Amino acid sequence: MLTRFTFIAYFSCKATLLGFLSQVHASEELPALTVMGQETANQRPVSTYETPISNLDFDPRVDMQSRNMAEAQGDLSIRGGTFENTGIQLGSASLIAPQTGHYTTELPIAPEMLGEPRVLTGADNALRGFNSSVGTVSYSWSQITPGGSLTVGGGDHDLNFQRIHHALTGSYGDSKDWTWGAEIEGSRSESDGTIAFGDHSFDRTSGRIQLLGPDSQTDLFAGYQEKLFGWPGMYTANINNLETEDIQTRLFSLNHSLSYGSDSELEFSAYYRRNTDHFELGGYIADHETKVNSFAISGKHQVNPKLLVHHFMQFARDEIPSTSAIWNGTSIGGLDQGPFATRNYSKIAVLPEYYLMKENNLEVSFKAGLSRTDTNRDDSRTSPIIELAWNEKNSEQSFEKAWISYSESTQVLGYGAIGGSTSGRFASDPTLGLSNSRNLEIGYFLEYDLWKFSGVVFHRWDDDLVDWTFEQNSTSSRSANHVDIDTFGIEFILSRKWDSLETILSYTLLQKNEEYGDPDIYGSFYALNYPEHRATLGVIWNPNEFFELRADNEWRQQHPNLLRDGPDKSLYSHLAASYYPTQLNDLEIFIAYDKPWDEDFQDIPGTPGRGDQFSLGATYSW
Repeated sequence: MLTRFTFIAYFSCKATLLGFLSQVHASEELPALTVMGQETANQRPVSTYETPISNLDFDPRVDMQSRNMAEAQGDLSIRGGTFENTGIQLGSASLIAPQTGHYTTELPIAPEMLGEPRVLTGADNALRGFNSSVGTVSYSWSQITPGGSLTVGGGDHDLNFQRIHHALTGSYGDSKDWTWGAEIEGSRSESDGTIAFGDHSFDRTSGRIQLLGPDSQTDLFAGYQEKLFGWPGMYTANINNLETEDIQTRLFSLNHSLSYGSDSELEFSAYYRRNTDHFELGGYIADHETKVNSFAISGKHQVNPKLLVHHFMQFARDEIPSTSAIWNGTSIGGLDQGPFATRNYSKIAVLPEYYLMKENNLEVSFKAGLSRTDTNRDDSRTSPIIELAWNEKNSEQSFEKAWISYSESTQVLGYGAIGGSTSGRFASDPTLGLSNSRNLEIGYFLEYDLWKFSGVVFHRWDDDLVDWTFEQNSTSSRSANHVDIDTFGIEFILSRKWDSLETILSYTLLQKNEEYGDPDIYGSFYALNYPEHRATLGVIWNPNEFFELRADNEWRQQHPNLLRDGPDKSLYSHLAASYYPTQLNDLEIFIAYDKPWDEDFQDIPGTPGRGDQFSLGATYSW
């Protein structure tokens, strides 16, 4: 925990730097803003500062299964997948968490720096996803808007959080078409946790500079985040085990996007990511460090009015110089360790799109292409991508789209599954190989005036998917195993706007048929931890210009699991309200309440769910 003196010094230094930047910034006209669509009512969390993954709990397109809270350790899955086959993308490049997919969501980035998340599935994920066989949550880099904010708040369980953010822009030289921008933020939070031994201490610093032209945008980013948190039975599903994580994440990124021609785009992304983790479970200590270098190029090129070529390419190299996770040429503690500590990845995908019809407001297009994935440790694989789509814009207020697609994607396994000890609490299997996912889906989207509707029916075949399983006589230990799973799903999202009210409603149905091929496997920690039925309802109400009320709600019926204590059904809510005083137009006073009921439901079977949390605070913007 940070001391009071450390806290004051920490934010005094940042405030001094932001004050200096404010003096440098000349008065600029605010650029036009585009309001991005969101799938949840709330974007600010209750238990800590804002992060890119905050409130993905209620996003109907993804399923966030958290330990402590989503911002502490959240497993992100899409359409009944697992945290291992779900990706996070910044610009064109997907972030790799080579030790374990539990760390995929470690993003030391201020949310103002990113656009609203897009969820790539089906043919889109087969084209642009990288080592994510089911889906990818994709973020773009936003245009910098001058201004800033200061947030201070707290709540029960000794919660306190603070946040400061500032951005400025200016003309680049004498040019009227080119502008520069700079942005920096600092955030911290700490609390004793919503249950015993669930305390946390978080700290994040991030910044970027931007060069914006009439047809291009370039961003250079640097971010650091440290998170210390605990939770009973965090990974062992045994509430008598007090487990803690200390994670430091460093991320450096360069991104450049360019539009050219009438319908052509190109984006280049490169990053370096270093993740260090110190895990403690009683007398057991594990230290992991992973390093990843990667670059990617994606875009589309218009060959002629009826032919458009989509393309994607990404290369990555990881290294895990860990002292306790993998084999590095010598025996570690007498354990049988994995065969390698570095790996190179590559993917190239080309997807031509031919317009069968393109006239007036109607378009019918056919896509057919291939992707090829390879590493220096596994066999290469070529996979097909096919999609037939129909688009029609009936008026300025009406748009329809329908599509059917078939695609395949592959994934190689993390070091946690293939490179650790072959026995003990977390048993690896170095013989596990490449996973393959085949996806067939039919979808429809309608936007009409103030209505939006999207619906998808899909069937996915996952072959040699990696899952962590347990045996009957050892339920707190897990081992990595292959499993073949067929998944059938239906999902829809419906939103409606009125003068002062907006609602977002969704429903998802999932059915699975699994085959492990091993009679000793008694149960699953992850692949079979999914909602058979899930519904969400988000409400935003503005009764007048001074008040705003927001509510996110989720109901689910989870697939039964032998490790889960308590109910398989859950009703989970996040309630919030904001007041904007007439005397201070730039001040927001807010209160929020998280999980007011159903505290006994376990997101992760055998691991306690988080308790209720109340918080309040204020944000001053300039």
